[in-house]
Amino acid sequence: MHALARTTPRTLATVLVLAAVVITAAVSLFKLTVGGAIALYFVLWWTLLFAILPLRNQPETRAERIVPGQDPGAPAVPRLREKAVWTTVFAGAALLAALAIFPLAGL
Repeated sequence: MHALARTTPRTLATVLVLAAVVITAAVSLFKLTVGGAIALYFVLWWTLLFAILPLRNQPETRAERIVPGQDPGAPAVPRLREKAVWTTVFAGAALLAALAIFPLAGL
């Protein structure tokens, strides 16, 4: 996962490719419209992002790295690019699982 999120352009490309694959699968397998699949994926992605953001965060403990006004709970290494890729993977799995469980044909 770290290799996919090494740079911002690589992370964006990974997220876009994975999202396109999942949306294409939702459209072809479950007969959703493209707009409906994008809308459902967008809502799931943002919801899961806020669930994944606090995972594996450790606050900065080195006094020389803390700047005035910094929140004491701010993560030392937030790993936002990795979390974006993980969110994309989990949102894709959640979307396909939800579509398999709930028939939403014609959305």
